[in-house]
Amino acid sequence: MLPIGDDDSGRRLTPVVTYVLIAINVLFFLLELNNGEAFIKRWAFVPSRFLGDPVGEFVTLFTSMFMHAGWAHLLGNMLYLWIFGDNVEDRLGHGLFLGFYILCGLGATFAQMAFNMASSVANLGASGAIAGVLGAYLVMFPRGRVNVLLGRMVTPMSALVVIGFWIVIQIFSQISVFTASSQTEGGGVAYMAHIGGFVAGVILAFLLGGTRRALPPPRSYRY
Repeated sequence: MLPIGDDDSGRRLTPVVTYVLIAINVLFFLLELNNGEAFIKRWAFVPSRFLGDPVGEFVTLFTSMFMHAGWAHLLGNMLYLWIFGDNVEDRLGHGLFLGFYILCGLGATFAQMAFNMASSVANLGASGAIAGVLGAYLVMFPRGRVNVLLGRMVTPMSALVVIGFWIVIQIFSQISVFTASSQTEGGGVAYMAHIGGFVAGVILAFLLGGTRRALPPPRSYRY
């Protein structure tokens, strides 16, 4: 079930911040490809390293949320940001949306760190911040229609169903991590970051007034 678009008929603003965020993510990934493992180790977030030197590693809280583990990781995240980010930006406004996005990314990072503070595995990716966007979208546009690719068919579905299905997968995946008989430090999907980012997005959507319906643009007259 792959979302490929949504209803943008009510959008008033050009989603400049969403486009810029996508561009920065792509740029960072190209830098990763060009500079290799050393670049990833330097700019990714490592919980144990951060707790050992929070001042020196402070910048990795931000750089890590623009990095990705591969093309599939990047393209999947950017697809979700492109579909859902513009509507949330339209509701919040450019500046508020940027702050919202960064806070969701930070919430995701700290949620993952709380799960395993001693981890020496590099954490990277925009998934946590984008999970926050999904949480806000669900609060702001619960009746929004999302076009979903099911096999060879494109089917419009409720945002409540599409995003609800996504968060259920994250919760059950995290439960499987908790109940696994053995844990390794080999890396994988940071489901707790997804859940933390989603919760942060829901909370911030309410705090920032995102539940209020956007006002229509002021009427103008020609003379």
